[in-house]
Parts: sequence; C-alpha cells; structure tokens
Amino acid sequence: MDKDPIEENNRRPLAVRDVAITRKVAIWLSKKNVTPNQISLMSIGFALVGYSVMLTYHFLPASYLLLLAAATIQMRLLCNLFDGMVAIEGGKKTPAGELYNDVPDRIADPLFIVAAGFATESVFGMPLAWTSAIVAVLTAYVRVLGVSMGTPADFRGPMAKQHRMALLTVTYLFLFLQQVSGWLPNIFIYSMDAALLIMLLGGIYTTWRRLAFISEYKAQNAIEEEQPKEREPQC
Repeated sequence: MDKDPIEENNRRPLAVRDVAITRKVAIWLSKKNVTPNQISLMSIGFALVGYSVMLTYHFLPASYLLLLAAATIQMRLLCNLFDGMVAIEGGKKTPAGELYNDVPDRIADPLFIVAAGFATESVFGMPLAWTSAIVAVLTAYVRVLGVSMGTPADFRGPMAKQHRMALLTVTYLFLFLQQVSGWLPNIFIYSMDAALLIMLLGGIYTTWRRLAFISEYKAQNAIEEEQPKEREPQC
C-alpha cells in the first residue's frame, strides 16, 4: 500500500524495517487478531517485567537476571518496531494510534532507566538513574513539541530512544560477563554507573540539539516567508 509522505517523515528512521524477516513477521501479525495499539501496550508490560527483574536483582544479585533484563529491553524495542509496521504497512492504523504510539514509550523509558539504577554500585547510582529518566522524557517532549510547532520530527541523538536502550542492553551484558568470568578488575562493577552518566550527559546534549533545530527551522521559515514580499514589484 502507498505510504503517506508526512506519516513517513514522522516515523523514526529504522533500517530494520526493510529486512525481509522483519517484514514477514509484520505481515504475519497483521493477519492475526492483534491491533497495533495492543502491541504498543505490550511494551509497558515488558518494561514492568524488566523493572521487577532488576528490583529482584537488588535483593538477590543473580547474574542471570541481568540477561533477563537485557532481553526485556529488546522485546520492548520489538514492540516499538512492530506496532508501527502493523499500523501502517499492515493497514490497521487507528484514530487514537498516535496516543498508543507515544504514551507507552513515556512510561517504558523511565521504568527501564530507573530499573538500571538497581545495578549500580555507587551512592550516585540511583540519583543518576532518576535524573536520566527525567531527561529521557524531556528529549521526547521536545521532539513532540517541535512537531506541534510545524517542524519535522527530530529523532537525532546521541541519546535517542534506541541509543539509550542499546547502552543499557550492552551494559547489562557486560556486567553479566564481568560476574561470570571474574577476570575483570573490580572497577568494572561501576559499569552501570558510568553508563547512566553517559546517558544523562548525552540526553542533555540531545535535548539541546533538538531545541536548536526547532529554533533554527522556525527562524529559517520566517525568513523564507518574508522574501516574496521583498520581491514584489514597486508600482
């Protein structure tokens, strides 16, 4: 089916959508009795599981829980991928689709980031997690604000959603290897603390870049709107 160019501009650019196996799964889901809104809500479910896993890890630090937490992040990202593909490529878009597309992300992101705080070792770990979660929501708010002001959706990083989730996933895997191998120096137990600091600083920079883009875009549009008036012939 033909895609709406405006709709495409407001979607996060993901090369994985064009992978053959991804398209086959999306087509299969489209034929089932499942809606894109239900898939979107499932991402909250995986976030709650991920949070519960890491809360358990806080009291019972079993290394396999780190792998499970990493898996819930990837399942959440798959929900984010397939809800849009089923809605648009699958032709099952609903009038309230934008709400289901965005609101679950604003819940899942903080849950995953705060959950990562349970894997930190320093006294600054949990404050870093909470602050990073707030900044993550702020970056998304600025993107949505820009769209409401007439600018194209700005998904730039360096700490957009996929970057944040990739950072957490890799750090969980690294901590798992550190625990089961035992050959890494003890300083590496602070890996999640470092990851959250990177996320926080990157999120602040990402927010600034998106705000700058909105400002520059609106200023450029204002200049272009004024130019035709200047070119009008004098009587």
